[in-house]
Amino acid sequence: MKTHVVSAQQWEAARQQLLVKEKAMTRARDALAAERRRMPWLAVEKAYAFDGPQGKASLTDLFDGRRQLIVYRAFFEPGVHGWPEQACRGCSMLADQVAHVAHLNARDTTLAFVSRAPQTDIARLKARMGWQMPWYTITDGFDTDFGVDEWHGTNAFIRDGDKVYRIYFINNRGDEAMGSTWSYLDMTALGRQETWEDSPEGYPQTPPYKWWNWHDSYAAAAPDPKWVEVSDAGEAAMRKRQG
Repeated sequence: MKTHVVSAQQWEAARQQLLVKEKAMTRARDALAAERRRMPWLAVEKAYAFDGPQGKASLTDLFDGRRQLIVYRAFFEPGVHGWPEQACRGCSMLADQVAHVAHLNARDTTLAFVSRAPQTDIARLKARMGWQMPWYTITDGFDTDFGVDEWHGTNAFIRDGDKVYRIYFINNRGDEAMGSTWSYLDMTALGRQETWEDSPEGYPQTPPYKWWNWHDSYAAAAPDPKWVEVSDAGEAAMRKRQG
C-alpha cells in the first residue's frame, strides 16, 4: 500500500483544503433538500392493502397517526436469495443502518418497511436480526405502482386528513445513504423542520438541537430546559470557533 507521510502542519493544511469541498457539498445537499420540499405533490388515488402485526392495514394506517410516511421496499419473499431464513443481503444491510425510529416519530414522521413475505416470517426475521421498524406485507400492486417491484427503493408520502400524496422517491445508489434520521427527513416534504432550513412559508419549524432527546424520553415535555441551556452553550462555542 502506497503511503504519504507528512508533518502535522502539512496534514492540517491538506485537511483544510479538502474541508472547503466538504462544506460546499454540505451546502449543496441542503439546497437539494430544499428543492425536495418544493416538489409538487402527487395524489395517491388507489386504495392499497397490507397485512400487519395487528391485521389488515391501509396506506393511511401505515402513517400510524403521523403526518409523514417513509416506506422502504425490502426484498424478503420466495425467490429472493436467503429465503426463508434471511432477506436480501443489501436490504438487510440497509435495515442494519436504520437509526432509532423514535427520532423520526418526534418529527411527525413514520418509517415502515414493506415486503411480500407473510407476517409470521417477518416477525421471525425481525426478532432474529434485532430490527425494530414496523414491517408490513404487500398484498396488491403497491410495489409495481411505486417503482419497487423489481428493485429496492424508498418512497416518501404526506397525509392531509385521509388524503395521501407521494412526495419523493429514492432508489439505486441513492439508497446507500439512507438510514440516518437526517437522510430520511431530508427526503420528506417538511424536512428536518428546523428554523435554519430554506422551507416554504408556513412550514412547521423549531430551533435546531432543542427538540433532540433520548429515544425513550420523547413522551416527556420538550424541549428540556437543561438541554436548551447545554445546546445554547454548544452553539455559542461553535460560532466562536467559526468566527
